[in-house]
Amino acid sequence: QVQLVESGGGLVQAGGSLRLSCAASGRTFSSTGMGWFRQAPGKEREFVATINWSAGGTYYADSVKGRFTIASDNGKNTVSLQMNSLKPEDTAVYYCASRSGYRYLHSTAGYDYWGQGTQVTVSS
Repeated sequence: QVQLVESGGGLVQAGGSLRLSCAASGRTFSSTGMGWFRQAPGKEREFVATINWSAGGTYYADSVKGRFTIASDNGKNTVSLQMNSLKPEDTAVYYCASRSGYRYLHSTAGYDYWGQGTQVTVSS
């Protein structure tokens, strides 16, 4: 089991920034990488970004590329998501997730464990 706890959500005006953090504990040695997803009301959960623990390879959804940055601190088993130039359409509950493979990186199917989520609201 891997336990994930997110923090850092909140309310921000359009154009502002927020930084989300996710702390992993438990059987983290089985994890190959972490991802961030988000889910807006009435919509499916969608991929935002992912990072590999080793070599730090990163991948982003086109909608956030150039605005969001995912980073990891392997020594602390934490992953962050720096979100800049936020838009109202970024409003959602953001979830971090852990995966034990390298397939389906952009899909919820590729992830084994999930945090409880943190709300991000961007006002216009």
